[in-house]
Amino acid sequence: MDLTSLEFGIRVLAAGQNAISRFTTSSAEEAYASDSFALKSSWDSNLPARQEEDLDILPAGPRTPAEAHTSPTTGYFFLGLGYALNLALHNVFCANLANSTMVLGAGHGSYGIGGLVAPIMATTMVTHGILWSRFYLILVGLRLAIFFLTGWANRGYEQEPTSKFTASLVRMATQQSADENAPSRAKLLKEVLKNRVTLLGAFFIFAYQGAEVSISGWIISFLIKARHGDPAKVGYVTSGFFGGIALGRLTLSYFAPRVGLKLFVYLLVAGCICLQLLTWFVPSIVGDAVAVSLLGFIIGPVYPCCQTVFARLLPSRLQVGSIAFIASAGSSGGAIAPFLTGLLAQAVGPVVLHPICIALYIAMIACWTLLPATDRRAE
Repeated sequence: MDLTSLEFGIRVLAAGQNAISRFTTSSAEEAYASDSFALKSSWDSNLPARQEEDLDILPAGPRTPAEAHTSPTTGYFFLGLGYALNLALHNVFCANLANSTMVLGAGHGSYGIGGLVAPIMATTMVTHGILWSRFYLILVGLRLAIFFLTGWANRGYEQEPTSKFTASLVRMATQQSADENAPSRAKLLKEVLKNRVTLLGAFFIFAYQGAEVSISGWIISFLIKARHGDPAKVGYVTSGFFGGIALGRLTLSYFAPRVGLKLFVYLLVAGCICLQLLTWFVPSIVGDAVAVSLLGFIIGPVYPCCQTVFARLLPSRLQVGSIAFIASAGSSGGAIAPFLTGLLAQAVGPVVLHPICIALYIAMIACWTLLPATDRRAE
């Protein structure tokens, strides 16, 4: 379990990078003499703003001296490339373990822990007069530790019984494919892009991450401008949202196989729509903060549940390529949806966040309905 434990640590740092990017927008607005829309677009340039491997040094380094925001934009772009590849590998690895839904829930739940802790730490630092960009030195130090722990976690992996068994199966499948004139990589890629599960999964995750990142990025603006909240207080709402994601993935994922993964996701998305409507129409900052935290609690388990379903519906030869494509589509949604939200918010205000998220939830339901049926016994 060293590999899965390492993954949990990586996701904690990933969420810290993502959440803190949203939090520091107001501080960076003054430092860079730019508006929040331009800065949030910079933070979204890595599709979305998350990190993986030692690439954290790229965005965190240039941002420490608070240089012009072109440096973090470029760094985040390369950051996203590394994260997309590793996310696909992690999802495939965990989806093929026993109790995969719970393992994925724990792995992705650690993402919420990072999103919960990072804004609190940054708020404390800024309150005590520490320059906001110094927080990224903490991320660099933690990333260096993760970099060296990666080698430790992978030690002797090839010698483990499960790895040897898998390697034997791969060699057998490779030999059979060679005897049957296996398709080239180009043909395999075309097969991935034509696969129904891959395409529906890509649209589903596009909508999911679009809603998730839009909420984390624009809910503070909504509470400040539409609810006239105090920026020093409503800033903690983002921590509540990520805390809800962590708690939901760590707890609700346990019940998913017992209810049935497809039905469970339907119920979760329906709950998201209800809570989004409450946040939209209830004119109370406290009520909205509670609703947003519950929204994170409900939307969090959707990702590990759907990844398990995708892995079961996809043939083994397409899993890595398909899940990588699905993850990249989700990253695109995590950048495009907040960008469109900001674009419309410039004209009509941040209240536009809610209809956009509801439309994305409806798109998720449509894609989920069109997926092929899964074997109930497999769940």
